[in-house]
Amino acid sequence: MSRWCNYYSTVVSKETFSKIHEQIYHRLVRWAKRRHSNKTGKWIADKYWHTIGGNNWEFAVKTNDKFIKLYRHPETPIVRHVKVKGNASPYDGNWVYWSSRIGTHPEVSERVAKLLKRQKGRCPLCEHYFRDGDVMEVDHILPLSKGGKDEYKNPQLLHRHCHDRKTASDGSLTGVHNKNHVTDEPYEVKVSRTVL
Repeated sequence: MSRWCNYYSTVVSKETFSKIHEQIYHRLVRWAKRRHSNKTGKWIADKYWHTIGGNNWEFAVKTNDKFIKLYRHPETPIVRHVKVKGNASPYDGNWVYWSSRIGTHPEVSERVAKLLKRQKGRCPLCEHYFRDGDVMEVDHILPLSKGGKDEYKNPQLLHRHCHDRKTASDGSLTGVHNKNHVTDEPYEVKVSRTVL
C-alpha cells in the first residue's frame, strides 16, 4: 500500500481513492495507445489488463506465470480513528487496553503488545477480551514441532487455559520436550520475582 493511501486511510477518502483510480486508468489507456500506436484496442487490453482474483481490468504484467499488478487505491481499507475511552489514561494500569490500542506499553513486552494490537485485545480461541490479571501465553498457530516458523504471522496470544486446550487438540507437544514454549508473564509477577 502506498504511503499516501495509508496516511489518508483514517479519514473519509473512499470516494477520492475511486476518482484517483479512474484517473490512473485513463492515463494508462492513453499511455498504452501511444506506446502501441499500430496495435488494436483489443490487443492492448489483452496485453496489459487481466482478470485477477475475480477483478476485471487489473493492470498487470505477467512474469514467470505470475502477475505483478498495479496497486488499486480503492483497495485501501478505511480505518476510522477510535476515540480514547472516557477517563482512560496510559497511567491507570490498564495495559491490555493501551497495548491493544497503540501496540506499546511500558509494562508489557513489545511482542505481546503487538499481538494484542493485531488481535484487537481478543483471544482468537474463546473470542473473549483479555483483561488485567489474565494469564496470557504466546502460541504458534502452526506449532514449531510441526514445521511452523517463528515469523510475524505465526504467533498469537492466547489465555493460558485456551493455550492448553489448543496444544492438547493439535498434539504439538506429543513426543517433544517443552523447550519451545514461550510464556510472557504479567508485569506483577515479573516485579514480584525481581523483588524477591
